[in-house]
Amino acid sequence: MPTPPDGTPLTPLAGGADGPRQLRPLLDTVLEALASGTTARGGPFPSGGPDTVAHRIRTAAEPLIPETGVGSHPALRSLVHALAEGAADPADPHCAAHLHCPPLAVAAAAELAAAALNPSMDSWDQAPAASTLESLVCRGLATEVFPHGDAPDALVTTGGTESNQLALLITRELTRDRGPLQVVCGANAHHSVRRAAWLLGLPRPVVLPTPAGILSPTALDAALGRLNGPGLAIATAGTTDTGEIDPLPQLADVCAAHGTRFHVDAAYGGPLLFSHTLRNRLDGLSRADSVTLDLHKLGWQPVAAGLLTVPDAAVLATLDHQEDYLNAPDDTEAGIPDLLGRSLRTTRRPDILKMAVTLRALGRTGLAELVDHTCAAAQRLADLVEARPDFVLYERPTLSTVLFRPDGATDEQVAAARRSLLTEGRVVLGRAHATDHRDGTERLWFKATVLNPHTRPPDLEALLKIVEGTTAR
Repeated sequence: MPTPPDGTPLTPLAGGADGPRQLRPLLDTVLEALASGTTARGGPFPSGGPDTVAHRIRTAAEPLIPETGVGSHPALRSLVHALAEGAADPADPHCAAHLHCPPLAVAAAAELAAAALNPSMDSWDQAPAASTLESLVCRGLATEVFPHGDAPDALVTTGGTESNQLALLITRELTRDRGPLQVVCGANAHHSVRRAAWLLGLPRPVVLPTPAGILSPTALDAALGRLNGPGLAIATAGTTDTGEIDPLPQLADVCAAHGTRFHVDAAYGGPLLFSHTLRNRLDGLSRADSVTLDLHKLGWQPVAAGLLTVPDAAVLATLDHQEDYLNAPDDTEAGIPDLLGRSLRTTRRPDILKMAVTLRALGRTGLAELVDHTCAAAQRLADLVEARPDFVLYERPTLSTVLFRPDGATDEQVAAARRSLLTEGRVVLGRAHATDHRDGTERLWFKATVLNPHTRPPDLEALLKIVEGTTAR
């Protein structure tokens, strides 16, 4: 076997009896490179813009496939350092553009075990223990959403996009004998709803205006009354742009009156269920026929950690699929669990491990503290914006998203200021169009999505001071 310049064999395996010993020195190199890259970046975002970041990565990666390998430690050291130096770091309180959370250390550590063991969640004989863990956690989390469901269950997904697509697919199959399924949603719904309808060959969704930011029960009632065939109404608990929650109890009433199935995209807001003080904002959630939940947002998991939850596992039978080498009928009859219907994917990672470790490590109280502190930090940021006469607050945050803008600025000035902040690498803010409640005009706003549970008031004050200095130029 060839030996690279650093003397380390290129072929050690992560698993097996010798795996942990082989991993330990490599992990030291990774951790050192993460630290040095983060120090070199010096802030929440790499400065200099796309060309600067791309040049640094090309320098670290070339030649990408050398004739003779450079060795494990040099490859890890250069590429991990370059990736960290060029990363948007959600662990920095000034990185607040998207629903992009800083993962918990305990969850990231669990990811190492998942990668080393490498179970593939498409057949029991590839993942005997992981499949049992997935079953336990899926049922437990689904019961949190549907405490009175007949047999609550969940499917592990890559996030809200896949979960929403599965919700539409399941409903299409359950209502197939009644004609084409018509999806009805608000303009505030996630873009994945419209894309899922396209992918599934469904009619274009009926998209209802949401000038107040939330889906109106009256508008939904009128839209459902015009349907001739089966419908699926979709509400949102935590919109992407503003973090608002649709009026779930009233929307559930409308759906019940029309006999229409009801899906709630709670990818963002779902973890409020862990909070004793905030969970009432999700009243009506348990009346849905399916609910999207992401734990890589307000659950602080490494991507991906999504779920589609349902109150009765029987509806998941629509996804059943048989392939002899993965779930032969005689194996299933003999008691070997059938995993193939648990996803549209075949090979998939054991993403459930990090979720299970986090739930066990923190418990309900620990998760509630993270949720409560993060949402309280967003309220504090709103306070600071309101206290500044040169800034305008869109509205008080429902979850942890805060929209604000310089008073009197044009949309072009807001967009340019945001890009300047990115180029400087000092503050990472998102952008969103929303109606200015003062005069009904749609405007472009800075979007701060607070997801870092370690954020403190001085961090928020410093963030606004940097934004002020940039917008005043």
